[in-house]
Amino acid sequence: MNGATMVTADIQLSIIVPVKDEEEAIFPFVTRVSAILEALFPGARRPAWEILFVDDGSCDATLAAILAANRADRRVRAVSLSRNFGKEAALSAGLDHACGHAIIPMDVDLQDPPEVIGAMLDKWREGHEVVYGVRGNRETDSLPKRLTADLYYRAHNWLSSDKIPEHAGDFRLLDRQVVEVIKRMPERNRFMKGMFAWSGFRQAAVYYDRAPRAVGTTKFNYWKLWTLALDGITSGSTLPLRIWSYVGVVIALFSIVYAVFLMVRTLLFGADVPGYASMMTAILFLGGLQLISLGVLGEYVGRILVEAKARPLYVVRQTIGMEGDAAVAPDHGAAEPDPAALPGPPVRAAR
Repeated sequence: MNGATMVTADIQLSIIVPVKDEEEAIFPFVTRVSAILEALFPGARRPAWEILFVDDGSCDATLAAILAANRADRRVRAVSLSRNFGKEAALSAGLDHACGHAIIPMDVDLQDPPEVIGAMLDKWREGHEVVYGVRGNRETDSLPKRLTADLYYRAHNWLSSDKIPEHAGDFRLLDRQVVEVIKRMPERNRFMKGMFAWSGFRQAAVYYDRAPRAVGTTKFNYWKLWTLALDGITSGSTLPLRIWSYVGVVIALFSIVYAVFLMVRTLLFGADVPGYASMMTAILFLGGLQLISLGVLGEYVGRILVEAKARPLYVVRQTIGMEGDAAVAPDHGAAEPDPAALPGPPVRAAR
C-alpha cells in the first residue's frame, strides 16, 4: 500500500489530533503543545515536529481556527474530511498523512497531558516501538463512565485474543514501523486500540493522572461509546458467535435430563405433568435466546456487508499546510478522482 505521505527525514514527531466542532479548543491546544515540543526539540533548524489536525466534518469554525493556527505556525497542518466519518476513520486519516518517525494520537481536550510526551519519547529512544499512556486517577470522569469502562476492558480482554492494557486510550506513541503495519490493514470496521494491540512490537507504559477537560464539552455520548464497544468486540473476537453453540449444547442436555425426569415421575409415581405454564415458559425462554443469538449473528453479518462494499474509509475534502495542499490517498484499490476535473478544493478518496 502506498502511504498518504512519505516520511520527512527532518520531522521526528507527528501529533495527530482528530477534532469535530472544537473551535474553542484549537488555540489552547496549539499553544500548550507547541511550547512543550519546542522544549523537547530545541534549536532545530528545520521543523522537527508537526501538529496534524483531522477535521472530521465540523459544523462550526474549527477549520477556520486551524487555518489561523497554520498561518501563525506552518508546523500546524490539517486534513479536512468531506463529512463526519467517526473518530476511528479520522485517526486512520491522520496516520495516513503523518510525516514523523514517531506518531502520537491525542485528543484536543488536553485531558491527556502533553507533558507526558517527553516520557514517551524517552521510552521510544530506549527501543520500544509502542509507548501507551495509562490513565491513573480518573476522577474527572463520571462514576458510570468509570464503571462501564472497567467492565468493558474486562469483557474485551476475556473475549478477544488481542489484549488491551486497562485504562489505556488512543494516547500513545507509535513508531513509524507500527504505523506502516496499521496502514496495511484493510478493514473498514476499525477499533484502533485493538489494532494497536494486534500489531505487537515492543511495548511500554507511562502512567499519568487525567485532567479535567480544558474547554468545551465532550462530543461522545453513551450510544456512541456502546457502538464503539460493539465494534471492538466484534472486530477482535468470534467468541460471541461460538458462545451460542455452547448455550445450545447446554440447553439440549438440560432438556434431555428434564424429559427423563418427567417420564420417570409420570410412569413410576403417576404424577401429572403441568402443561400450559411449563410449555409457555420454555417457549418464551428459548425464543428469547434465539432472538439474542440472531442479534449477535446480525452484528457480524452487517460488518461483513460493510467490508464487502469496500467503500473508502474516509474522503479528504482539502488539506492545510501539506506539500502542494493536495491529499494523496493510500492505495486500497479505489479509483481516485482527477482533481482538475472537480470544482472547488481538491478531493481525494482514501480508505
